[in-house]
Amino acid sequence: MYRIVRIAIAALASVGMLASVAACGSGRSSSEKNGTIEVVASVNQWGTVAKTLGGGNVNVTSIINSTNVDAHDYEPTTSDIAKLQKAQVIIVNGAGYDAWAVKAAQSAKATVVNAAEVGGVKDGDNPHVWFSADVRKAVAQAITEAYEQADAAKKSDFDKLHDQWKSEENNVESKIAEVKQKSDGLAYAATESVASYLAEDMGLTDATPSGYARATANESEPTPTDIRQFADALKSGEIKLLIVNTQEESELTGKITDAAKSASVPMVELTEQMPERYDSLTAWMEGLVDAFSQVIA
Repeated sequence: MYRIVRIAIAALASVGMLASVAACGSGRSSSEKNGTIEVVASVNQWGTVAKTLGGGNVNVTSIINSTNVDAHDYEPTTSDIAKLQKAQVIIVNGAGYDAWAVKAAQSAKATVVNAAEVGGVKDGDNPHVWFSADVRKAVAQAITEAYEQADAAKKSDFDKLHDQWKSEENNVESKIAEVKQKSDGLAYAATESVASYLAEDMGLTDATPSGYARATANESEPTPTDIRQFADALKSGEIKLLIVNTQEESELTGKITDAAKSASVPMVELTEQMPERYDSLTAWMEGLVDAFSQVIA
């Protein structure tokens, strides 16, 4: 339920990435933790990236691992804070999504990777940045740089793992390109703007009625008129695809999905938090792209 903003992702120059990684201290030697780097991520989508990029050289803990937890309103426990304070590398999402983690990381003696900042996304913009291919690549590079700073002796290993991750990400982007060939310009609407970066990557055009989009962006209830306009747009055929965030289902979203079903508008259901059945962010993104491909004629 955040303001949908079209942003130009900042150029992924090395200098820009280094400037976006806040080094709050030199970090402890990995030998202090049995030869592994202690890493804490606020959410598991970034935690899985951190694990893939570090392999056996890192010990990664993700604080939020479930779609039943809303990262926006999460109240960290004393144990969560302790984990963050002991980490050598901390990965937060930023852009207001996990303000509790960003705040806790400020006092930690760790290298902090803020995904939104690394990807050029500002506070107030759509914070669901893991749906963006450009941001994923920028964050992966920043995490690798953080690891090499923490344990320079393993640079070649980290570079190899990064190349392996890039191969997986390239597979996702190849699928995105295939979908874009048949979906470029296709009008879609969404019950929430969580996947707008992914939709944009696939060339989809956001046709969510402005009144409804404005209300959800401001975290307020759409008016009956907003709901009627949304339903009418679905019935008229103006909207060719509906994206539904099942993590935030309500009576309101039920009215929208009912209207889509009545109008035979195809739907893609997703969550903003990575489902537990996936073991990596790239696997999740690949699954979502496949879901879009199946419903787009």
